[in-house]
Amino acid sequence: MTEKAGEVDLTGAKQNTGVWLVKVPKYLSAQWAKATGRGDVGKLRICKKGNQGKPEVSFTLNEELTVIDGIEDKTVSAPRDHPFTMQSVGGQTLAVFTENSSGQSEERSDGSSSVSGAGAGPDKIALEGVVVQRAECRTAVSENYMKLKRLQLEELAKPVRLSQQLEKAVTSNYKPVANHTYNLEYDRKKKEEGKRARLDKQQVLDMLFSAFEKHQFYNIKDLVDITKQPVTYLKEILRDIGVYNVKGTHKNTWELKPEYRHYQDDEKTDE
Repeated sequence: MTEKAGEVDLTGAKQNTGVWLVKVPKYLSAQWAKATGRGDVGKLRICKKGNQGKPEVSFTLNEELTVIDGIEDKTVSAPRDHPFTMQSVGGQTLAVFTENSSGQSEERSDGSSSVSGAGAGPDKIALEGVVVQRAECRTAVSENYMKLKRLQLEELAKPVRLSQQLEKAVTSNYKPVANHTYNLEYDRKKKEEGKRARLDKQQVLDMLFSAFEKHQFYNIKDLVDITKQPVTYLKEILRDIGVYNVKGTHKNTWELKPEYRHYQDDEKTDE
């Protein structure tokens, strides 16, 4: 059967495959990830006492997977014994799906496998089975487990940054600079601003009116170049005689208020 994009393989539903949904401790899933190939990660024991008693389920981790990386204390290892706490599905309908990219081997829960060629088609989604049992895999309280929890808490309590005394100077290609480029540019602009001595307001008005006789619209940069005045001081004067356009064709430009214009209001072109 050739699968198309968006199709789901329902072989698991046809086979009425039942699966367990089990919650496991974080450290245990990390240890499982270290298993190579199809190697066993442990043994699951289901023991039923009597005809009426509930089954007792427990999981024993393989001894090869008990070594935890990143812990200096070699006497601490991952616990092996994990009893299960069984739970009901609770009337819910839960299912397990798998997704395999094209060109990768697909291994099914029944042990069969298939391989699709590189670029053979879209990602495959398959229904592996319906959840028939929920459970929680817990750690049996032991001295080894308590040591592990203590070390985990100590790791979390360590500060992210630590101060360290250097025995010799750090030699690298990164050398300190006297000042950064953006700081120099900022200082240059500040100096230029300071050099612009404020003229009398009437003198500035005369320069502005003279400029607006030539053109109707100016941006603030051009007016600063014409008047040689500080920006803040120039804007204070412009607010008295001008209007700032915030939208339209002449957005972000200044023009004279209607009472100061020497042209008709309907004329919006530069002379």
